[in-house]
Amino acid sequence: MNKTIKFQDLGTQDFKDTWDYQESLFKAILDTKIKNRREDTGLETDNHFLFVEHPHVYTLGKSGDLSNLLLSEAQLTNKNATFYKINRGGDITYHGPGQIVGYPILDLDNFFTDIHKYLRLLEEMIILTLAEYGLKTERSPGETGVWLGVGTPFARKICALGVRASRWVTMHGFALNVNADLGYFDHIIPCGIKGKAVTSLNVELGVEKIDEAALKEKLLKHFEKLFQAKFVRT
Repeated sequence: MNKTIKFQDLGTQDFKDTWDYQESLFKAILDTKIKNRREDTGLETDNHFLFVEHPHVYTLGKSGDLSNLLLSEAQLTNKNATFYKINRGGDITYHGPGQIVGYPILDLDNFFTDIHKYLRLLEEMIILTLAEYGLKTERSPGETGVWLGVGTPFARKICALGVRASRWVTMHGFALNVNADLGYFDHIIPCGIKGKAVTSLNVELGVEKIDEAALKEKLLKHFEKLFQAKFVRT
């Protein structure tokens, strides 16, 4: 089993360009798996992990409800935002500057074949990272992602998750609000969940700006430990 993961930080990149890139990595892993099954070649499958920050964009999962987007096409243009319906699970979410987006494109046959465990470990990576900032975050029963104030009138989400998996190969991932402009969430019903707010790490800590590079290193450290993996920076 190949537990090395090729890591790339793409910086700021258009959502569609990144989606296309993800799809190419995803397809390459699937093609290797299919070849192995047909020809018993024993080729190792690659694993990838991408960090990226997107310009303002709203994305709707395959089972999502378009009515959870509260902007018209003209209003999207005025907000310098784009919209895509995509092939991950979950409903609608927002990506934009000040948000760290992580896309693990993994062959779970290299780790464990359990998608629920995969999602819980992604959540645990976020929980452990935010604990280093003195922030107590947790899961909300029946709702993916990472939250504060669960079970109170002040419940708020700080990290959204949405993944796709085929033949145990994953794509899409998580979006952690670090220095995010939360005003953009006012134009959707985030993840289709009414009556619950969204927050960002800088808001919770009462500071103007969090060092995103340092935070990324903490995320990678916890991911390596939880998945018993090793990153190779490319």
